[in-house]
Amino acid sequence: MSTSRHSDRILSRLAKSGMSRGHFQHARARRERRRHCGGESLIESLLLAVTRVTTVLNKKEKTNATGFFFERDGRLYLVTARHVLKDEASGHHPDSLLIELHVDEANAVQVTRFMIPLFRSGKAVWREGADSAGEVDVAVVELDRSALPATLSLKAFTPDHLVRQFDEIEVGTSILIVGFPLGFQDSLHHLPVARQAIIATSFGLRFQGEGYFLTDARMHRGASGAPVVARAASRQSGREDLSWLLLGVHTSRMDVDNRDVAEDERLNLNCAWYADIIMRLTENLG
Repeated sequence: MSTSRHSDRILSRLAKSGMSRGHFQHARARRERRRHCGGESLIESLLLAVTRVTTVLNKKEKTNATGFFFERDGRLYLVTARHVLKDEASGHHPDSLLIELHVDEANAVQVTRFMIPLFRSGKAVWREGADSAGEVDVAVVELDRSALPATLSLKAFTPDHLVRQFDEIEVGTSILIVGFPLGFQDSLHHLPVARQAIIATSFGLRFQGEGYFLTDARMHRGASGAPVVARAASRQSGREDLSWLLLGVHTSRMDVDNRDVAEDERLNLNCAWYADIIMRLTENLG
Protein backbone atom coordinates (compact mmCIF):
# COMPACT_ATOMS: atom_id res chain seq x y z
CA MET A 1 0.00 0.00 0.00
CA SER A 2 1.36 3.46 -0.87
CA THR A 3 2.19 5.94 1.89
CA SER A 4 -0.43 8.34 0.52
CA ARG A 5 -3.26 5.76 0.59
CA HIS A 6 -2.20 4.62 4.05
CA SER A 7 -2.30 8.23 5.30
CA ASP A 8 -5.76 8.72 3.80
CA ARG A 9 -7.08 5.68 5.66
CA ILE A 10 -5.60 6.88 8.95
CA LEU A 11 -7.18 10.30 8.50
CA SER A 12 -10.52 8.71 7.68
CA ARG A 13 -10.41 6.61 10.85
CA LEU A 14 -9.56 9.68 12.92
CA ALA A 15 -12.46 11.55 11.37
CA LYS A 16 -14.88 8.72 12.19
CA SER A 17 -13.55 8.53 15.73
CA GLY A 18 -14.68 12.06 16.49
CA MET A 19 -12.08 14.39 15.05
CA SER A 20 -13.76 17.66 14.16
CA ARG A 21 -14.16 18.52 10.48
CA GLY A 22 -11.85 21.49 10.94
CA HIS A 23 -9.08 19.44 12.52
CA PHE A 24 -9.52 16.75 9.89
CA GLN A 25 -9.27 19.25 7.04
CA HIS A 26 -6.25 20.92 8.65
CA ALA A 27 -4.46 17.58 8.97
CA ARG A 28 -5.29 16.73 5.36
CA ALA A 29 -4.08 20.15 4.16
CA ARG A 30 -0.79 19.66 5.98
CA ARG A 31 -0.39 16.26 4.37
CA GLU A 32 -1.08 17.64 0.92
CA ARG A 33 1.60 20.31 1.39
CA ARG A 34 4.23 17.67 1.95
CA ARG A 35 7.07 17.47 -0.54
CA HIS A 36 8.97 14.36 -1.61
CA CYS A 37 12.61 14.20 -0.72
CA GLY A 38 13.54 10.54 -0.57
CA GLY A 39 10.22 10.04 1.20
CA GLU A 40 7.33 12.20 2.32
CA SER A 41 8.51 15.09 4.51
CA LEU A 42 7.02 18.44 5.37
CA ILE A 43 9.07 21.47 4.37
CA GLU A 44 7.77 24.53 6.19
CA SER A 45 7.50 27.50 3.85
CA LEU A 46 9.19 29.68 6.48
CA LEU A 47 12.42 27.74 6.00
CA LEU A 48 12.36 28.40 2.25
CA ALA A 49 12.23 32.16 2.92
CA VAL A 50 15.62 32.06 4.66
CA THR A 51 18.99 31.46 3.01
CA ARG A 52 22.54 30.90 4.11
CA VAL A 53 24.83 33.81 3.20
CA THR A 54 28.56 33.44 2.58
CA THR A 55 30.68 36.55 2.14
CA VAL A 56 33.40 36.49 -0.53
CA LEU A 57 36.46 38.63 -1.11
CA ASN A 58 38.72 38.13 -4.14
CA LYS A 59 37.01 34.78 -4.82
CA LYS A 60 37.78 33.53 -1.29
CA GLU A 61 34.94 32.64 1.07
CA LYS A 62 35.21 34.57 4.33
CA THR A 63 32.28 34.48 6.77
CA ASN A 64 28.83 32.95 7.20
CA ALA A 65 25.63 34.80 7.95
CA THR A 66 21.88 34.62 7.34
CA GLY A 67 19.53 36.42 4.98
CA PHE A 68 15.90 36.23 3.96
CA PHE A 69 13.78 37.18 0.97
CA PHE A 70 11.39 40.11 0.77
CA GLU A 71 9.15 40.88 -2.20
CA ARG A 72 7.57 44.24 -2.94
CA ASP A 73 5.94 45.60 -6.09
CA GLY A 74 7.18 42.63 -8.09
CA ARG A 75 10.79 43.12 -7.01
CA LEU A 76 12.73 40.58 -4.95
CA TYR A 77 15.27 41.52 -2.30
CA LEU A 78 17.73 39.83 -0.01
CA VAL A 79 17.63 41.24 3.53
CA THR A 80 20.49 40.77 5.97
CA ALA A 81 22.46 42.64 8.62
CA ARG A 82 24.37 45.62 7.28
CA HIS A 83 27.57 44.55 9.07
CA VAL A 84 27.54 41.38 6.95
CA LEU A 85 28.21 43.59 3.92
CA LYS A 86 30.43 46.19 5.56
CA ASP A 87 31.98 46.34 9.02
CA GLU A 88 34.50 49.11 9.51
CA ALA A 89 35.42 48.00 13.04
CA SER A 90 36.72 44.61 11.91
CA GLY A 91 37.87 45.67 8.44
CA HIS A 92 35.31 43.37 6.83
CA HIS A 93 34.66 44.46 3.22
CA PRO A 94 33.51 41.58 0.98
CA ASP A 95 33.01 42.17 -2.72
CA SER A 96 30.23 39.62 -3.24
CA LEU A 97 27.86 37.20 -1.55
CA LEU A 98 26.94 33.58 -2.15
CA ILE A 99 23.45 32.41 -1.28
CA GLU A 100 21.87 28.98 -1.58
CA LEU A 101 18.67 28.57 -3.60
CA HIS A 102 16.41 25.53 -3.78
CA VAL A 103 15.63 24.72 -7.40
CA ASP A 104 13.25 21.75 -7.16
CA GLU A 105 9.95 21.93 -5.28
CA ALA A 106 9.84 18.14 -5.06
CA ASN A 107 13.38 17.66 -3.76
CA ALA A 108 14.99 19.88 -1.13
CA VAL A 109 18.38 18.28 -1.75
CA GLN A 110 18.64 20.11 -5.08
CA VAL A 111 20.19 23.53 -4.54
CA THR A 112 22.44 25.92 -6.41
CA ARG A 113 24.76 28.64 -5.15
CA PHE A 114 23.99 32.08 -6.55
CA MET A 115 26.58 34.84 -6.65
CA ILE A 116 25.57 38.43 -5.82
CA PRO A 117 28.16 41.14 -6.67
CA LEU A 118 28.12 43.89 -4.05
CA PHE A 119 29.56 46.59 -6.29
CA ARG A 120 28.70 47.86 -9.75
CA SER A 121 31.02 50.38 -11.44
CA GLY A 122 32.70 50.87 -8.09
CA LYS A 123 29.46 51.71 -6.27
CA ALA A 124 27.77 49.61 -3.60
CA VAL A 125 24.58 47.96 -4.83
CA TRP A 126 23.03 47.51 -1.40
CA ARG A 127 20.90 50.03 0.42
CA GLU A 128 21.31 50.74 4.12
CA GLY A 129 19.48 53.18 6.34
CA ALA A 130 19.64 55.38 9.39
CA ASP A 131 17.21 56.90 11.83
CA SER A 132 17.36 59.70 14.40
CA ALA A 133 19.64 57.58 16.61
CA GLY A 134 22.13 56.77 13.86
CA GLU A 135 22.88 53.88 11.53
CA VAL A 136 20.52 50.90 11.34
CA ASP A 137 22.22 47.51 11.11
CA VAL A 138 19.99 46.27 8.26
CA ALA A 139 20.65 46.25 4.52
CA VAL A 140 18.86 45.05 1.38
CA VAL A 141 20.16 43.98 -2.02
CA GLU A 142 17.80 43.72 -4.99
CA LEU A 143 18.06 40.41 -6.84
CA ASP A 144 18.03 40.32 -10.63
CA ARG A 145 15.11 38.00 -11.37
CA SER A 146 16.35 37.38 -14.92
CA ALA A 147 19.58 35.95 -13.54
CA LEU A 148 17.89 33.57 -11.10
CA PRO A 149 17.48 29.88 -11.94
CA ALA A 150 14.53 29.06 -14.20
CA THR A 151 13.18 26.62 -11.60
CA LEU A 152 13.10 28.05 -8.12
CA SER A 153 11.55 26.90 -4.84
CA LEU A 154 11.53 30.10 -2.84
CA LYS A 155 9.23 31.95 -0.46
CA ALA A 156 9.38 35.64 0.37
CA PHE A 157 7.98 37.94 3.02
CA THR A 158 5.92 40.88 1.76
CA PRO A 159 4.63 44.13 3.29
CA ASP A 160 1.53 42.17 4.35
CA HIS A 161 3.68 40.23 6.82
CA LEU A 162 4.71 43.34 8.78
CA VAL A 163 3.03 44.21 12.06
CA ARG A 164 0.38 46.91 11.61
CA GLN A 165 -0.32 47.57 15.27
CA PHE A 166 2.50 47.29 17.79
CA ASP A 167 0.07 46.21 20.51
CA GLU A 168 -0.41 42.97 18.56
CA ILE A 169 2.86 41.84 20.17
CA GLU A 170 3.35 41.80 23.93
CA VAL A 171 6.44 41.40 26.08
CA GLY A 172 6.99 37.68 26.59
CA THR A 173 5.44 36.75 23.24
CA SER A 174 6.88 33.51 21.88
CA ILE A 175 8.85 34.05 18.66
CA LEU A 176 11.30 32.25 16.37
CA ILE A 177 14.67 33.39 15.03
CA VAL A 178 15.46 31.36 11.92
CA GLY A 179 19.00 31.16 10.64
CA PHE A 180 22.39 29.47 10.49
CA PRO A 181 24.16 29.73 13.87
CA LEU A 182 27.89 29.15 13.38
CA GLY A 183 26.97 28.17 9.82
CA PHE A 184 25.05 25.15 11.14
CA GLN A 185 22.21 23.80 9.01
CA ASP A 186 20.47 20.68 7.76
CA SER A 187 23.37 20.02 5.40
CA LEU A 188 21.44 17.44 3.35
CA HIS A 189 18.41 19.62 2.64
CA HIS A 190 20.21 22.98 2.99
CA LEU A 191 17.63 24.33 5.42
CA PRO A 192 18.08 26.66 8.41
CA VAL A 193 17.22 25.94 12.03
CA ALA A 194 14.84 27.84 14.29
CA ARG A 195 15.79 29.14 17.70
CA GLN A 196 12.91 29.67 20.10
CA ALA A 197 12.87 33.05 21.82
CA ILE A 198 10.61 35.58 23.51
CA ILE A 199 10.16 39.34 23.21
CA ALA A 200 12.27 40.70 26.08
CA THR A 201 11.34 44.38 25.98
CA SER A 202 8.24 46.43 25.25
CA PHE A 203 7.51 45.92 21.55
CA GLY A 204 7.13 49.20 19.71
CA LEU A 205 9.26 51.07 22.26
CA ARG A 206 12.74 51.81 20.92
CA PHE A 207 15.13 50.23 23.42
CA GLN A 208 17.38 52.95 24.85
CA GLY A 209 16.20 55.17 22.00
CA GLU A 210 17.63 52.87 19.31
CA GLY A 211 15.62 51.34 16.45
CA TYR A 212 15.57 47.85 17.89
CA PHE A 213 13.90 45.68 20.53
CA LEU A 214 15.46 42.87 22.54
CA THR A 215 14.87 39.15 22.32
CA ASP A 216 15.70 36.49 24.89
CA ALA A 217 17.41 33.52 23.18
CA ARG A 218 20.73 31.78 23.03
CA MET A 219 22.25 32.98 19.76
CA HIS A 220 25.55 32.57 17.92
CA ARG A 221 27.59 34.13 15.14
CA GLY A 222 26.24 33.26 11.72
CA ALA A 223 22.67 34.13 12.65
CA SER A 224 23.15 37.82 11.84
CA GLY A 225 20.45 38.81 9.37
CA ALA A 226 17.95 36.18 10.51
CA PRO A 227 14.23 37.04 10.46
CA VAL A 228 12.48 37.35 13.81
CA VAL A 229 8.93 36.06 13.40
CA ALA A 230 5.76 35.29 15.35
CA ARG A 231 2.94 33.04 14.33
CA ALA A 232 0.05 35.00 12.77
CA ALA A 233 -3.04 33.97 14.69
CA SER A 234 -5.74 34.80 12.17
CA ARG A 235 -4.69 37.45 9.67
CA GLN A 236 -2.89 34.89 7.51
CA SER A 237 -5.25 31.98 8.21
CA GLY A 238 -5.95 29.81 5.19
CA ARG A 239 -2.70 30.85 3.49
CA GLU A 240 -0.30 28.07 2.65
CA ASP A 241 2.71 30.30 2.36
CA LEU A 242 4.31 32.14 5.26
CA SER A 243 1.59 32.42 7.87
CA TRP A 244 3.95 34.47 10.04
CA LEU A 245 4.42 38.05 11.15
CA LEU A 246 7.83 39.52 10.36
CA LEU A 247 8.83 41.46 13.47
CA GLY A 248 12.48 42.25 13.00
CA VAL A 249 15.98 41.41 11.83
CA HIS A 250 18.35 39.78 14.32
CA THR A 251 21.83 41.33 14.16
CA SER A 252 23.81 40.93 17.36
CA ARG A 253 24.00 39.77 20.95
CA MET A 254 23.63 42.26 23.80
CA ASP A 255 26.07 42.32 26.69
CA VAL A 256 27.15 44.64 29.49
CA ASP A 257 30.57 46.17 30.06
CA ASN A 258 30.76 45.27 33.74
CA ARG A 259 30.12 41.54 33.35
CA ASP A 260 32.64 39.35 35.15
CA VAL A 261 33.47 36.74 32.50
CA ALA A 262 34.59 34.31 35.21
CA GLU A 263 31.50 34.68 37.39
CA ASP A 264 28.67 35.83 35.13
CA GLU A 265 27.07 34.10 32.17
CA ARG A 266 26.13 36.05 29.06
CA LEU A 267 22.83 37.87 29.20
CA ASN A 268 21.49 35.86 26.23
CA LEU A 269 19.70 39.01 25.09
CA ASN A 270 19.86 40.09 21.45
CA CYS A 271 19.18 43.11 19.26
CA ALA A 272 16.47 42.83 16.62
CA TRP A 273 15.89 45.89 14.43
CA TYR A 274 12.25 46.66 13.69
CA ALA A 275 11.27 45.19 10.32
CA ASP A 276 9.51 48.35 9.12
CA ILE A 277 12.97 49.67 8.11
CA ILE A 278 12.71 47.26 5.16
CA MET A 279 9.89 49.33 3.69
CA ARG A 280 12.11 52.41 3.64
CA LEU A 281 15.03 50.49 2.14
CA THR A 282 12.91 49.03 -0.69
CA GLU A 283 11.20 52.27 -1.61
CA ASN A 284 11.82 53.93 -4.99
CA LEU A 285 14.75 51.78 -5.96
CA GLY A 286 15.75 52.52 -9.55
